[in-house]
Amino acid sequence: MIQLSNLTKAYGDRVLLDNVTWQITDRERVGLCGPNGAGKTTLLRMMAGLDEPDSGAVLKPSALTVGYLPQDGLTHAGRTVFDEASHAFGELLAMKAEMHALEGRLGDPSIPEPEHDAMLSRYSDLQDRFRLHEGYNIELKTATVLHGLGFASPDFERQTETFSGGWQMRLALAKLLLGQPSLLLLDEPTNHLDLEARNWLETYLNAYPHAVILVSHDRFFLDAVVTRIADLTLRTLTDYHTNYSGYLIEHHERIEARRKAKREQDEEVARIKMFIDRFRYQATKAAQVQSRIKLLDKVAPIDVPPERATIHFHFPACVKSGRTVLELKHVRKAYGDVVVFAGLSVHIERGDRIALVGPNGAGKSTLMRLLSGEEAPDSGDRVEGHNVVVQYFAQDEATRMDGAPTVYETLASGSPNNMVPAIRNILGGFLFSGDDVYKRVRVLSGGERTRLAVARMLLRPSNTLLLDEPTNHLDLDSKEVLLDALIAYSGTLIFVSHDRYFVERLATKIIEVGHGTAIVYPGTYTEFLWHKEHPPERDGQERRDGHDNLRRPVLDTREHHGASASGAGVGPRAIKNGGAPRESKERGRRSRDTTRATPAPSREEKKRTDADARRRSRAEQARRSEIDRLEARIAETERAIRDIEQTMAAPGFYDDRASAQPVIDRHQALMWEVGDLMHQWEQLQHAFELAHTPDN
Repeated sequence: MIQLSNLTKAYGDRVLLDNVTWQITDRERVGLCGPNGAGKTTLLRMMAGLDEPDSGAVLKPSALTVGYLPQDGLTHAGRTVFDEASHAFGELLAMKAEMHALEGRLGDPSIPEPEHDAMLSRYSDLQDRFRLHEGYNIELKTATVLHGLGFASPDFERQTETFSGGWQMRLALAKLLLGQPSLLLLDEPTNHLDLEARNWLETYLNAYPHAVILVSHDRFFLDAVVTRIADLTLRTLTDYHTNYSGYLIEHHERIEARRKAKREQDEEVARIKMFIDRFRYQATKAAQVQSRIKLLDKVAPIDVPPERATIHFHFPACVKSGRTVLELKHVRKAYGDVVVFAGLSVHIERGDRIALVGPNGAGKSTLMRLLSGEEAPDSGDRVEGHNVVVQYFAQDEATRMDGAPTVYETLASGSPNNMVPAIRNILGGFLFSGDDVYKRVRVLSGGERTRLAVARMLLRPSNTLLLDEPTNHLDLDSKEVLLDALIAYSGTLIFVSHDRYFVERLATKIIEVGHGTAIVYPGTYTEFLWHKEHPPERDGQERRDGHDNLRRPVLDTREHHGASASGAGVGPRAIKNGGAPRESKERGRRSRDTTRATPAPSREEKKRTDADARRRSRAEQARRSEIDRLEARIAETERAIRDIEQTMAAPGFYDDRASAQPVIDRHQALMWEVGDLMHQWEQLQHAFELAHTPDN
């Protein structure tokens, strides 16, 4: 489909591509990877015909159509969103306009018959082509793609110039997808997409009928979409016929083998040079010296990429917070006529790791500002727990930093003294090396400022982190540094991220924000998606069981504890499903026989009986709700214990007692907590079973 032949590209003395030959065939989905600055965007632009190589050629068939989405910078104006998106069908729309014009002229009786016949033939030809290319589905296709990328139906009639830069890029992506070029080149297509839009795009690209080459820092997205990785390292392209996770393993092995060969070559060269220096001026060794000099001239040095230090970082110690960390009670928040939240209540406890999800504009950032105290609610209360030390990372954190200090001074300011030695390592992990640390903040780009803001956050003590899009502008290695630090973080974590891999690794609870509410789903993001795809049935028991399956993947404790000592299924589920013992059925039959002979109760007695039944029903519902809540907490705590035990089982965990002790203390606290929760559960379950025994 497209082939690079001996392609070379350089900027000054910096060579990005050196004599590269490579090709891609139809229907392939290729991820283009490599370190920052390796030339990935330059390569895409050359394939799109926007840049010219210094030498070599990009060979492609004359019928090939190429669509290119840059990282940013595209804007639209003068049309509505729907009209701009449907403009991708330019040829079909031109056919449609010509057909309408012909329809008007065909009804004119003054046109001569030969001309009329020619127009009729032309109209028939256009109609066949229009139908063959699915022209009658233009509106449906356009609406489907716009909805998938997050545009609401009312947005379709808005003018494009009223949208922000991120939405402008979504619109540009929609036009590319609708145009279906033979080769689709996407440079960071997920930068401006929320999780729902990313999930939709992942499905769309998997079914795309032509070739796709994409650059992305979203590891989960790459794993889900691409079937081949082209790695741009050391001025050449290397193919790995696997997804991104497989590429990481194979690439690491390849680079390690190259480094080993480099070390062996360096040792051999050093030995030869030592021989030359030792015997250079001895006549008896002249021939051997000359032979070795010629041998050195023929040695082709092995290039290896610079080794990036692996950073293992832990947050500075902070005082432990109380059990309740943050709470919003009946909060209302509006901006003008737009009501974001009405009657919102959120309760966050120590140790929660919560991801806020929902479409852009649903109110995730507003909720983060309310939780952090940056904004006050219009009504309702924000309650902060005991000893809570909050650190809030806003979306615009980069613009809030003082521009006068240097990069190093920004991190040193406010950091504990014991963390100062780690500053250089942290900066290296976020791509600030060498003299970069002496740059003034004011001269940094937006992406560099964001990376610096994330690095500063890691060095400040806190027991509660609120992070709003911390992964924006981070490359994959920097994300790993942040992710490893947050996995080891012992405090409470609430975050917004559109990186699926990041959310999947960190979150143990999901809060779905939207339509003025915030709904809590215990479990991982995968479990949350499963619950969304399998909504609960209308029947109350089926609905409860559906939640049990979602919230307690380890153990259905009601089934386990609902059996009697004799093994008969007389627990609450068995009784509700008609599984009472034979003796209770006989007793019920005798009771019905006796009631036939007794007089009907009076109206007052019936009222009292009904009131008692309602009270018992309300008490039973409250008890069942509390049992469900405890079971969810038990499952969540047991999951946290398993995660910590995996960490404690790792080799070398106990080598550093100072860093191991907080993890051990956390494990012990969770074990006490799960024991207390189980005790509460057993008491409630016992009361529930007593209330449902036949004698009661």
